[in-house]
Amino acid sequence: MLRKLASAAAVIALVSCSTPAEPPAAPAQVATAAPIAATPVMQASPHPGEAVYKQRCASCHDNPEATRAPSRATLARMASGNISNALIAGKMIAQGVGLSSADVSYVSDYLSEAAAVSDDWITAMRCPADRATPKLTATPTVVAFGFDQQNHRNLSYAQAGMKPGDLTNLEVAWVVAFPDAVSMRSQAAVVGNTIFLPVGESKNRLFAFDVSDKAKPCIQWVHNGERAFRTSTGYGVRKDGVPIVMVGDIGGWTTAMDARNGQKLWITKTGLFDASTSTATPVLVGDNVIAPSSQYEIMMAGQDHHLCCKLHGGVSAVDAVTGKIVWQTGTMEDAKPIRDRGDGQMLWGPAGAPIWNSPSIDLKRNRLYVGTGEANSAPAHPNTDALMSFDLTTGKILWSHQATADDVFNVGCGPNGGGKNCTTNTVFRDVDFGASTILTTQPGGKDILVAGQKSGTVWALNPDDGKVVWRTDIGTGGPNGGIHWGIAVDDTHVYAPISYPGRSIPAQTVPADLKPGLYAVNLKDGSIDWKMEVKPDCTPERKKFVPRCDALFGLSGAPTVIGEYVVTGGLDGRVYVVERKTGKLAAQWDTARTFESINGIEGNGASVDNASIIAVNGLLLMNSGYGLFGQGAGNVMIAYKPRS
Repeated sequence: MLRKLASAAAVIALVSCSTPAEPPAAPAQVATAAPIAATPVMQASPHPGEAVYKQRCASCHDNPEATRAPSRATLARMASGNISNALIAGKMIAQGVGLSSADVSYVSDYLSEAAAVSDDWITAMRCPADRATPKLTATPTVVAFGFDQQNHRNLSYAQAGMKPGDLTNLEVAWVVAFPDAVSMRSQAAVVGNTIFLPVGESKNRLFAFDVSDKAKPCIQWVHNGERAFRTSTGYGVRKDGVPIVMVGDIGGWTTAMDARNGQKLWITKTGLFDASTSTATPVLVGDNVIAPSSQYEIMMAGQDHHLCCKLHGGVSAVDAVTGKIVWQTGTMEDAKPIRDRGDGQMLWGPAGAPIWNSPSIDLKRNRLYVGTGEANSAPAHPNTDALMSFDLTTGKILWSHQATADDVFNVGCGPNGGGKNCTTNTVFRDVDFGASTILTTQPGGKDILVAGQKSGTVWALNPDDGKVVWRTDIGTGGPNGGIHWGIAVDDTHVYAPISYPGRSIPAQTVPADLKPGLYAVNLKDGSIDWKMEVKPDCTPERKKFVPRCDALFGLSGAPTVIGEYVVTGGLDGRVYVVERKTGKLAAQWDTARTFESINGIEGNGASVDNASIIAVNGLLLMNSGYGLFGQGAGNVMIAYKPRS
């Protein structure tokens, strides 16, 4: 799923929008004769990175909405080292083919306008001795992407430390801004008054914040990862009694840390290939950590020199104590050569079905459930754009239900083909499952598995065999997502945010009046009981922070149920508090603006995407900023409190 690539990873698109070219020669100085002086005046030379950018990068980054690449303005906020590392280090090296180390340095320096920031702010925010160690005796309230292992994304007032009415009368309590970050993609785990928050773009860090003092948070510990963290944080207690936090990174590695002090316990490659990456939040289940695997071959395939496509998604189970792989299962068999692509090189397949979403866990049936992404080569495997069930003990695939067949999608390809790695044998939808599955119960007591697809469809399946119970089409979706990052449930409804309703396509009939917004879908039969539509608000002031606010204003991030309300954020930075029984808008505010941070770092909010809306100790916490796909870059975690 293209939109799931992190901002640091998205820099891989930096060289994927053109074929390899000869490195540009250093621009020469140009002499011009002055009208009076006899001696020529030398004009200033262009920056040597400018030529690299124009030849290799501009076609993508000057058109971010069409190409899904970070905009030029977003790249300017990144540290030059982040850009260089994405092009020449580790798993990004394939995207840097054809660029010399000097060119990489030139273009990184040319693009970055970020000033170096010291880490003194971390020292200044360190907790005093009586708050320095996390107190982990309380029952955790957020242990996975969906808060609990079934992914309900539902907190009671007691869990949030709030009372009825608080959510409709909030004000900013404090803001923490993170240097070098342009996309606040990760959600914190919550235990007691400690939150464990990864900010991968800020030097690969995971922070433990104490929020017991509602007015003055402090840092208990900081873990510096080996690569940029991409997932949200999982939490659990091992069989030996050690509390751990778990997070996945850009290279497809899962790290487990001691939740008491941030010390690394183990780091294990849970991605199935060199170009695998992690997006799903790891979950501790019994003795094992469950970590799904996605991949970014979807980006690499845009370059003809990449022999496509050989990667697929999968799930790994890791011993929580030793870090050793217990079992590892791919979503399909390994790829083999299929046919000559026309230049003497072979196209490979099957490939694709990455797992972008976090698993839901079914202890009663001893299984887990995930959704998969599109195919990267034809013919599309039956497990692409599918919902799948795996045995927790063995990793065996128990059933698979394909929602959309023949969906082959790569960057640089179109309905009529494109480069040598493209195919016309495709529905060209990019309608994978980005939202995590939810295991829940219908009114009446029957278990169902609920899932949201980028096609804009909400699915309800029988968890025993994967057969469809009902489906509801809320538009037709597309690459920018119908239902994108997540859904939430209570005892009667599933709440589905729609970022893009899409347009009519063959064999799918949907109401013509569907709009971006929040939809309450009845768990019993899939009927839509209410909708809360959102409309653009694109004043010149807001456009400074969310430049495409006229078009990108729908709801893409995963919503959160708190008490009697659903809280959800928009791609244009607005936040909505909605009565979950009626769909009535109860409160609204804007994060697309500058904030004065308590740690002295310049900060602003912008697009609200992915997942981050949680509540603890009477504070509503959320991230703002998602500098991809023409959206607005930001770098803040915002805490809201009830007005006194």
